[in-house]
Amino acid sequence: MTLGALPAYPWDKLAPFAERARSHPDGLVDLSVGSPVDPTPAAIQRALVEGADAHAYPTTVGSAEARDAIASWFERRRGVSGLVPANISLTVGSKEFVAFAAFFLGLGPGDVVVQPSLAYPTYEMGAVFAGATLLTEDDPDAWPEATRLVWLNSPGNPDGRVHDVAHLRRCVERARELGAVIVNDECYAELGWDSWADRRIPSILDPAVTGGDLTGLLACSSLSKRSNLAGYRAAYVAGDAELIARLVVGRKHAGLIVPTPVQHALAVALSDDADAEAQREVYGRRRTALKPALEAWGLEIPGSEAGLYLWGTRGEDAWATIGRLADLGILAGPGVFYGSAGERWVRVALTATDEAIAKAVARLGG
Repeated sequence: MTLGALPAYPWDKLAPFAERARSHPDGLVDLSVGSPVDPTPAAIQRALVEGADAHAYPTTVGSAEARDAIASWFERRRGVSGLVPANISLTVGSKEFVAFAAFFLGLGPGDVVVQPSLAYPTYEMGAVFAGATLLTEDDPDAWPEATRLVWLNSPGNPDGRVHDVAHLRRCVERARELGAVIVNDECYAELGWDSWADRRIPSILDPAVTGGDLTGLLACSSLSKRSNLAGYRAAYVAGDAELIARLVVGRKHAGLIVPTPVQHALAVALSDDADAEAQREVYGRRRTALKPALEAWGLEIPGSEAGLYLWGTRGEDAWATIGRLADLGILAGPGVFYGSAGERWVRVALTATDEAIAKAVARLGG
């Protein structure tokens, strides 16, 4: 199997609309990609400097300090106890893990990778890199016998949907019937709104889901949005120790190593929840301002119960809505980037400054 021509990067298609929005007399309000705009907390910046004497190679799997901090965070914030260092590995951001997990797990032609009906595009690219077949299917009972890897995303990007314990449990049961690995992308798990504002969003590693058995299960997450560390590329995967060991072997050969200063900063970031809670309050305030303004403008937003995005529709082609927003100087993301189920939807990010959000609200007629 050789790697053929790759599809164009989807976000490049947004460039003409960005120019259109940029021509607004008061400038562009970019609510598209979702890159954090708020400062990295000072304690984490100091931790990066503390780790700067990095004369030796770091370990691929991650330092004991970092993995202990991840295990403690899972227990404290996610209700998952009993993780040990063998259950955890660092990753260079979560995107590269998503892109190469199928390859490092040994999938190839004839194997099926399942993704959600609304899916982060890199799930598909992971199947492409491995030479596997991609299937878009939310119903576990419809997953075929050839399924070897299942991607879940709860809370979801772009739609913010949350899978409850019962659904996660059924997905795990079906994956185990098929002998498939199942991974939940949990990057937005600490950003619950509405009915999830005061409840813990379930992890796929939660004992209520697993029955106390992590076999075949992985959860991946990142500090990019939680702690404004997108530029640090600080992320991790946890779960089945045998799967972690297999992934680490491939990652060692590929040289996918989180730098030593970042490993220390990750440990500090996950050891203190105060900054993350403060950032969550900032996003909540922006969401409270932006959501009703978009709805009054005509965007129906039926879900978006977690995460950093508002997922809505005007009942028209996504590009038409993107154009309407661009005429207001607002750039959003077209739902079609996340699959055919998003063809009439748009994703609006909360990752803009308070000033930019206020501008958007005013332009929407708020």
